[in-house]
Amino acid sequence: MRIKMTVMAALATLACSVGLYPLYSSGSWFWSGFGAVVVVAGAGVLMRRLRAPALVGALGGLASLHLYLNARFASSEALLGVLPTPASLRRLGELMGDGWQAANQYAAPVPLVPGIELLTAAGIGLVAVVVDLLAVRLRRSAPAGLPLLAMYSVPAAVREDSVSWIAFGLGAFGYLMLLMTDSREQIGGWGRAVFTRRWSGSSAERPDSSGMAASGRRISAGAVAVAVLLPTIVPGIHPRGLFGMGGGTGTGSQTVMTPEPTASLRGDLNGKNREAVILTYRTDDDDRPEYLRMYALDKFEGDRWTYSALPSSTEDRVADRTLPTPPGLNPPFHAVTTRVKVSRNVRKVDFLPLPYAPNRVQIKGDWRVHSPSLMVYSLRDSAGGRSYTVTSLRPRPTASQLAEADTYPPEVLSRYTLLPRPMPLQVRRLAESLTKDATTNYEKAVRLQRWFTETGGYTYDLDPPAPKSTSDLAYFVLNGKRGYCEQFAASMAIMARMLSIPARVAIGYTSGTQVRPGEWEVRAKDAHAWPELYFEGAGWVRFEPTPSGFGNQGTASTPVYTQESAEPTTSEPTEAPAPESSTALPEGPDATTDPNRRPDDNTTDTGAGETRQDDSPLPLGWIIGTVLVIMLLASPMAARALTRRRRWSTVTLEAAAGSAPIASSQALIASSQAHAAWNEVHADALDHGVTWRPSDSPRAAARRLGELLELDQPASQALNRIARAEEVARYARDIPPAPDLRGDVRTVRTAMSASVSRRTRIRARLLPSSTMSDFRQATTRGFDFLGRLNARIPTLPRRRK
Repeated sequence: MRIKMTVMAALATLACSVGLYPLYSSGSWFWSGFGAVVVVAGAGVLMRRLRAPALVGALGGLASLHLYLNARFASSEALLGVLPTPASLRRLGELMGDGWQAANQYAAPVPLVPGIELLTAAGIGLVAVVVDLLAVRLRRSAPAGLPLLAMYSVPAAVREDSVSWIAFGLGAFGYLMLLMTDSREQIGGWGRAVFTRRWSGSSAERPDSSGMAASGRRISAGAVAVAVLLPTIVPGIHPRGLFGMGGGTGTGSQTVMTPEPTASLRGDLNGKNREAVILTYRTDDDDRPEYLRMYALDKFEGDRWTYSALPSSTEDRVADRTLPTPPGLNPPFHAVTTRVKVSRNVRKVDFLPLPYAPNRVQIKGDWRVHSPSLMVYSLRDSAGGRSYTVTSLRPRPTASQLAEADTYPPEVLSRYTLLPRPMPLQVRRLAESLTKDATTNYEKAVRLQRWFTETGGYTYDLDPPAPKSTSDLAYFVLNGKRGYCEQFAASMAIMARMLSIPARVAIGYTSGTQVRPGEWEVRAKDAHAWPELYFEGAGWVRFEPTPSGFGNQGTASTPVYTQESAEPTTSEPTEAPAPESSTALPEGPDATTDPNRRPDDNTTDTGAGETRQDDSPLPLGWIIGTVLVIMLLASPMAARALTRRRRWSTVTLEAAAGSAPIASSQALIASSQAHAAWNEVHADALDHGVTWRPSDSPRAAARRLGELLELDQPASQALNRIARAEEVARYARDIPPAPDLRGDVRTVRTAMSASVSRRTRIRARLLPSSTMSDFRQATTRGFDFLGRLNARIPTLPRRRK
């Protein structure tokens, strides 16, 4: 019946099922899977007890799984709560359909509705049936890893983030224990005992496989450690660095996950493949085509722009329907058809580049639209290599039309003018000074745009210097005045919100370069960010604060409606709202907020209130890595110090907790102190490279150490007192009070250090050998305990013939 292998197969299946945790919003799914695994394991034992063939045993496991699902999810329709009936089968079918629909409706982590829980339990149960068949019945434990690995492939396929290293290590440990148990049974079963007259059956013993099992455990532990740790130190393999503490972080919500938009923008502009073609498109627009927008960032979190959570459902699919009406957009506008072809070399682009405002999108795959922003995205598909057609509504607003749109819906005004507090006061004063004579919000927006592009003295720079103040925003707007599109777009959007003008930041691509009539080409260097301001009747309107033309953002273009303003322009504010010194900038915990900070941007501040004079500040990832390396190198020394402290603290605790008579308590303290002192001498000898013979008595070991190290008289006497105390503690019936052995240990340690070379002395301090010896002993004890625990799993008596 192979009870031990059955138990280990079930445990390995449960351990690997833990890797499914990223798919669900709660953890109650595990217990449904746990019940399915237990039922399948019990059915396997029963089938093998009845000596059923392998195929019949697998069918028995499936039948028992069906009974369990009936009892768990359709007990009210089942006969006696377990046996299937037509009604229970219909109920299970309905739940599976609901679960499949919910899985397609929600992105991970999905809510644990009954249908999804049923699918999960059935899936884990099927894996348990296959693992039991391969590992237990057919004795093929190695191929049993394939169905176990399949459970890890599900979250890896539907999520951007990888499975936690803890979950992977747990599953790998379960699989290795399964292999070890199978190998132990096979090795232990080699050969047959031959009985003679001189060798009775009672003295027969199974071959000893403990040595090989111990070696296998060590090799398995090393392999798992390498598999978990190696990818964290190889650049580019692990996206979040060591144990998730490094690298960039995504800004997607719990519903729709996506890479950091501003981080990908910086990579396109500053990467090595700036000339790589991203897409080509054909358009019937008579004017210069609009920008191709991917993201609409509506929320400023104090240190970055991001977008709100995108709830997603099947009703949001763009296939065969007209998209929702663009917010605030009223006729007149004209329809523009654009046919886009994305390069096959583009990877992991799950938001479509589209001219705003899209009205209809024809594309293969599961693509959905977010109604308020009209962003089109996919939960599972990528735009790379795809061709699609988009019909967009393009208005032609005029300056007078925008000047008249000075009122906003309350929900738009409250949402798109929200800013965290506090914001730099000097930036607010600058915005108010630049626009104090403007009579409309449109005039205020045009003045802000011209301040950045013409009169403010700003320079386009893909590698701006690091901010030298507590606020990156204040430094860029008031002092630095060097940056690229992200800084310009984010700063103008923030200043517009300060003036109570609804604003957001858009990220995508400019219209690119025309290669032939009606056909345009967009390259990586055309990645761009720009602000969008809301005007009732025209909707979200693009502005362009980034300097364009040669030496700037080459393919950016200033909208025509911002050049038609009849109001007089001001070249400078009438008064300087902010001093040039960065010391006057506002301070506080939120003063470091900046729209330009990115996880992978080396030009940002490393901390609040910290001023860096170096233009290339040390990245946070390198700082964390350096600290981890220092901690790793210092761990042997720290472990040695903790071990020494633990030994002496044990003596103190025994003295404080002693409830025996005074004489017995003093003997116990003396014995513990002697053992602690002798163990310390042993550890110090190993640390200083002195050979220690385990067979030597304390007196012989002390004599040999004195001869090898040529100890002086005080050190030799101290060593003899420690050896004498250890002998008394080991062998004497009456133990007298011990002298001050802690001082003797320090004396011996000092003499050891003086008698060895400087290199050995440094190694004894930084890399004590006794620490590794303790670690090896603890590891061996741990593996031996697991081996004994595995060997003691009770077995049912074999069926007698």
